[in-house]
Amino acid sequence: MAEFVDYQVADGVATVTINRPELHNAFNEIVIEEVTKAFQAADVDDAVRAVVLASSGKSFSAGADLHWMKRMVDYSFEKNVADATTMANMLRKIHDCPKPVIARVHGAAYGGGVGLIAAADIAIATDSAVFCLSEVKLGIIPAVISPYVIEKIGTAHARRYAVTAERFNATEAKRIALISDTADTIESMDTKIAEIVSAVKVAGPLAVAASKTVLRDVQGFMWDKLTELTTKRIAERRVSDEGQEGMKAFLEKRKPGWA
Repeated sequence: MAEFVDYQVADGVATVTINRPELHNAFNEIVIEEVTKAFQAADVDDAVRAVVLASSGKSFSAGADLHWMKRMVDYSFEKNVADATTMANMLRKIHDCPKPVIARVHGAAYGGGVGLIAAADIAIATDSAVFCLSEVKLGIIPAVISPYVIEKIGTAHARRYAVTAERFNATEAKRIALISDTADTIESMDTKIAEIVSAVKVAGPLAVAASKTVLRDVQGFMWDKLTELTTKRIAERRVSDEGQEGMKAFLEKRKPGWA
């Protein structure tokens, strides 16, 4: 029985729902493990033609859970690498899923929440959704999610939002291609997702999987090398003086020393 992630299959659609509404669906090692297992299940289920990645409550995902961050502050470099690798594996599992993955986005999507969206094939968001690559405010970096963010929005947009940690709305998210489309209500968002699923069901499932593979391969990313690179980079920042100060300041609800 999963603790924080609900997995349901109905009419050819697997719905993976992060269910921590009281914490804005922030993730920790348990959420990461459960999301990974849910996508593993969808991968091998021939009855599943598409996967919807959703969240309960008011937010899509606020990124890292505060209690998880508190433990990170005391982690060694090696422990940080191992910890970040689990998140990298989750994103890779979402990204490489042979079934089309549709992110159902509402409310806030911060930090790793943006990474979840970027790893999906398609994202539909409500007009009121808000996005932010917030890591630099904590003295750390969006390293693990960076391959997916760059693939989705391109280097130019990633360089702006990764270094400024500016919030941006759904209109801007659509302009830079983080999301595919917007909807004015939850109901209309679900209608658009249903239309996409209907289109997917007409296509050959093996052809869909092969299309995802070839689109990934022709881009030239060395995905097998990226996990090692990005997990070490984030671990370096987490154990650095600035990273420690930034995370502690955030947890203690005060301004960091550099501010």
